[in-house]
Amino acid sequence: MSEKKDEMAEDQAQVEETFEDVLDEAVDELEALRAERDEMRDRFMRALADAENSRKRADRDRREAENYGGSKLARDMLPVFDALKRALEAATDELRAQAGPLIEGVELTQRELLNVFGRHGIKAISPKVGDKFDPLLHEAMFEAPVPGTVAGDIIQVMDDGFQLHDRLLRPAKVGVSSMPKS
Repeated sequence: MSEKKDEMAEDQAQVEETFEDVLDEAVDELEALRAERDEMRDRFMRALADAENSRKRADRDRREAENYGGSKLARDMLPVFDALKRALEAATDELRAQAGPLIEGVELTQRELLNVFGRHGIKAISPKVGDKFDPLLHEAMFEAPVPGTVAGDIIQVMDDGFQLHDRLLRPAKVGVSSMPKS
């Protein structure tokens, strides 16, 4: 009977040792699965953040394409506006009397071009003589000392500038005073 008891104790010790080995393996496997889960969660969160960033970037690119996609065409149309403006400035009273309908047609064409520009977010930058020079909106074509002006005052406007929404298409071309007021 003691032999049987010893055998039973041995079997029980062997079962306990096997149980502990299985338990250790299960714990190790559980830890490996937790580590894998954490890694997968991290990869998922990164992929989710990348997808959100891509969506935002695509949204921004789409908005910019809508707002600024026509900037090259708009820039190419500016000389047309300049030509119409110069034609109207060159029209004397005598010419207006002789070719009134023609001049009126040029004025209507210029107005319609400005309306089209306005519908597409293009606005003219039209400084006046005496305005302050702004390097963000104006391009100084020359400086000259003009009595009665302050350095940095606009003394002549050669060409209007244009903005497309908040971007500068072309700066206004101006002459600037270099003479301090006395």
